[in-house]
Amino acid sequence: MLNEPRRRAYLTAMQVVSWLPRTELPFAAPSRPELLAPLPVFEDAAVEEVRSAGVSQVSQTPAASSPAPVARTVERPKIEIPRPSATVKPTVAKADKDEDAAPAVAKAPVVPPPRFALQLLRAGKCLLLVELATGEPFQSRDPSYLLLKDMLRAAGLPDSPQIIGEPVRWPLLVRGQMNQGPEAARDFVQGFLYARTEEEPCTCLWLIGLPAVRFAGEADAESYNLEFQVEGLGSAWALPGLELLMDEPQRKADVWRAMRKLMGRWKSVNE
Repeated sequence: MLNEPRRRAYLTAMQVVSWLPRTELPFAAPSRPELLAPLPVFEDAAVEEVRSAGVSQVSQTPAASSPAPVARTVERPKIEIPRPSATVKPTVAKADKDEDAAPAVAKAPVVPPPRFALQLLRAGKCLLLVELATGEPFQSRDPSYLLLKDMLRAAGLPDSPQIIGEPVRWPLLVRGQMNQGPEAARDFVQGFLYARTEEEPCTCLWLIGLPAVRFAGEADAESYNLEFQVEGLGSAWALPGLELLMDEPQRKADVWRAMRKLMGRWKSVNE
């Protein structure tokens, strides 16, 4: 059982200022007169009658004794003391739930850098960007180079083309954080060609091999033997690679038919 000081300490912690016991409390102090004052008028008549009966019964009890129990029909509201742990746990659980419900950020797939080697040559008023299948510069007796000379003779162009600069190799760096993806490769190859065409314009740019067609002309294998315009570079002609022409000789007929339609572009200039 609680003594009076401890009981009042508990009531103070629960923020209870005025209270009446439901049963006789041992060691309780005498009731204070202000607690026995008439209660305010309630709308519910039944409640008012019950409370009036309780007050009258308490007033008849001697002051030195404990108040008699009062019958109550209305349940007193329960006062709950807020506990810090009770508010922290739901918050943490909700935060965890929100983190689980948040959609995961999809990372962009890492695209490996393309690998190719291209050699730029000039024959008359035409520039030739040729794929080096082996990655090594042309040699005078290479079968692919001999095939290129035959194609130039058939086109009415000098069969000893001038090699311009070193081969364009990609990727530029073996290691490092520099972006070397397809878009960077395209910008680099086109920038290289822009500089060469500013030094000396050309009437037609031959793109020989898929890497040349893809990164200089922004096209694909479907554009083989077709002429199209490249912004900043002018007219371009897409051709299969020299190695592919040697492996599949039937493609030479399509190249020849396309060449006959385009000869007028460079022949009139050379003459």
